[in-house]
Amino acid sequence: MAMFRFRNPDNQPMFGTVRRDMEAAFLEFCGTFLFLLLGLGGIQAAAMSNAASLGNASQNSQTGSSPAINTVASIDQLMFISASMGLSLLISMWLFYRATGGIFNPNVTTALLFAGIIGPVRWALCCAAQLLGAIAAAGVLLALLPGPLVVNTSPGTGINRTQAVFIEMFLTAALVLAVLMLAAEKHRATPFAPIGVGLTLFAGHLFGVIFTGAAMNTARAFGPAVVTGFQRRHWVYWLGPFLGSLLGVAFYAILRRLKYWTVNPDQDTWDSRQSPDGPFDNARGTHHRGDSLNNLGVDPRHSTTTAATHPLDPTGEKAGRSPVNRPGHIV
Repeated sequence: MAMFRFRNPDNQPMFGTVRRDMEAAFLEFCGTFLFLLLGLGGIQAAAMSNAASLGNASQNSQTGSSPAINTVASIDQLMFISASMGLSLLISMWLFYRATGGIFNPNVTTALLFAGIIGPVRWALCCAAQLLGAIAAAGVLLALLPGPLVVNTSPGTGINRTQAVFIEMFLTAALVLAVLMLAAEKHRATPFAPIGVGLTLFAGHLFGVIFTGAAMNTARAFGPAVVTGFQRRHWVYWLGPFLGSLLGVAFYAILRRLKYWTVNPDQDTWDSRQSPDGPFDNARGTHHRGDSLNNLGVDPRHSTTTAATHPLDPTGEKAGRSPVNRPGHIV
């Protein structure tokens, strides 16, 4: 993969796939709407379940801050908020995974652009769709639920602007790296990437909710702000996640440059013949790997442990390199 090179599917002209790009943008709008409807709805439910949290969030809005939960009432509430966002992304991403990849995040979309996985037209359309989907989700929640909407993101008490930017940067970088390594890189666990990405968002919220609100996604911060009002430090949720996109792609580029798949080859294989010998096999003069090959009718003396000769991988996809993503696919 050529890093930091903008390109379109099959090297077509910039607007050669605009119809497919518009379809992808529409689906990203729908997916972002579903993701944030469920996730932000869970955060609102967590707030309304505790009168003190709801009161603190409402008081923040009256003092010029964003109506957000930064002081959670208990660890249970923090877990509820984190699980709401993590599970919402897991479910929504899996539903749209085969259609667009299930991004729902302009910062991840930006990372895919820098990694050369999507072109600039799809990037622009999907980012716009994700921002609009976030606004729509926040608007529907405001109309459906009683009381003030307190799902905004805001730096917590004692967190200055610089700290907030860097917290958001590192959290977003972790999410970007999860998408690139689990979904963009093709391997046997790729179909299950939504699980890993959802768990990454869950872990990020466990860390970031109290300190920044754990946006990790400019659309997630922008949508509620449009509906309930912007706070002075809203720009943190544009700069921090953008820097996180750059950091995540930079580290991904380093991993690709180092040919990470050669460091611990065949780690994702399901071939039991590549399992190490047991601690007592050598002492008894037995060898698990050779026995397994003999049972399959293969002469161990003429066998190798590379995937190139594995009967389940005749193409040798995993033998020498990680397959490069076909350009134009979001993941």
